[in-house]
Amino acid sequence: MNPQDTSIRLIVGLGNVGAEYERTRHNAGFWFVDAIARKAGVSFGAERKFHGDTARLRSGGRELWLLKPGTYMNRSGQAVVALALYYKILPTQIVVAHDEVDLPPGTVKLKRGGGTAGHNGLKDIQAKLSTPGFWRLRIGVGHPRTLALTQEVADFVLHPPSREHEAAIDESIGRALEIVPQLVQGQFERAMMKLHAAPKTPAP
Repeated sequence: MNPQDTSIRLIVGLGNVGAEYERTRHNAGFWFVDAIARKAGVSFGAERKFHGDTARLRSGGRELWLLKPGTYMNRSGQAVVALALYYKILPTQIVVAHDEVDLPPGTVKLKRGGGTAGHNGLKDIQAKLSTPGFWRLRIGVGHPRTLALTQEVADFVLHPPSREHEAAIDESIGRALEIVPQLVQGQFERAMMKLHAAPKTPAP
C-alpha cells in the first residue's frame, strides 16, 4: 500500500436492502454503483466477510471495488471497514455515494471530508474509519420543505421520488458515471470540474 497513492480503489453505494426500499430516495447510492456495474458488464455477488454485495472491475488498468453494504444503513461502516482493511484501502481511496437532501434532484456533487448532515450511513462510516477524510458523491434527492411537502426527512427519503424527480436523479447519476475513470486515476480536480460544470436539470 502506497500512502501517496490517493486514486480511488473502492466506491461504496449506500442504501437499504430489500425490494420495498429499491426505488426509494435513500437508495440513490445503490443506484449509482449498480449503474457502474452495468456499464462495466460485471455483477454483484454476496460476500459474507464484507457484510454486503461486492463487484470488481478494471478501469484504466486499475482495480476498482464496488460495495453495497447489506447491513442496516446505520451500520454501513461495518462493511466498508471490513473490505478496506482486507484489501489495504485507505480512507482517501474511498468514495461513498449517497442520497443528499440538501441538493435538488438532478444535482450531484463530489467532495472530500466534511460533516454527515445527519445521514446515518455517513455517520457510521466516519465513526468506523475514525476519519471524515473519505470522498463523498452527493446525489441530490431534494428536501421535503423545498418541495412544499410536510413529510419528515426520515420518512421522505424512504419513499420513491416522483417520476420527474427520478428521471432527474437518473440523469445526474449518468453524469457521475462519466467521472469514474478520473476518480480511479486520482484526477480529482478534473473530475470535479467535469461534474460540477455539467448543466443541471431544473427540478419541476
